[in-house]
Amino acid sequence: MLEIENGLYLDERHLSFQFVRASGPGGQNVNKVSSAVQMRVRIDDLTELPMHVRNRLRELAGSKLTNDGEIIFDAQRHRTQERNKQDAIDRFLALLRKAAERKKYRVKTRPSLSAKRKRVDSKKKRGDTKKMRQKPSY
Repeated sequence: MLEIENGLYLDERHLSFQFVRASGPGGQNVNKVSSAVQMRVRIDDLTELPMHVRNRLRELAGSKLTNDGEIIFDAQRHRTQERNKQDAIDRFLALLRKAAERKKYRVKTRPSLSAKRKRVDSKKKRGDTKKMRQKPSY
């Protein structure tokens, strides 16, 4: 069980891993060892998470989300499978923590009368300054 936040847990059985060869520089190690990790998670299988967290997870996943409702994390920063696997898990947990946060709702406010007056006065003053720069009209 992975702890997301206070009271929210995720069962590791929902995570599936596939090891592939990493791209980029690395010499013979890249050609021989499958150290890159591709982690897949189906959002619909995460029934232990509240519905609002799953919906927010869909919003935040962006291009990582497939049409089947799966999130795919590719991790190939490190040279070993274990570190890449842990990197993918950490990135997924960070996304889950962000999805678990409640959005702050903005309370609509109106500008005060003095704020409106100050704004108009500053615009008039700026306009007068620009008018003084013009050539005089005869």
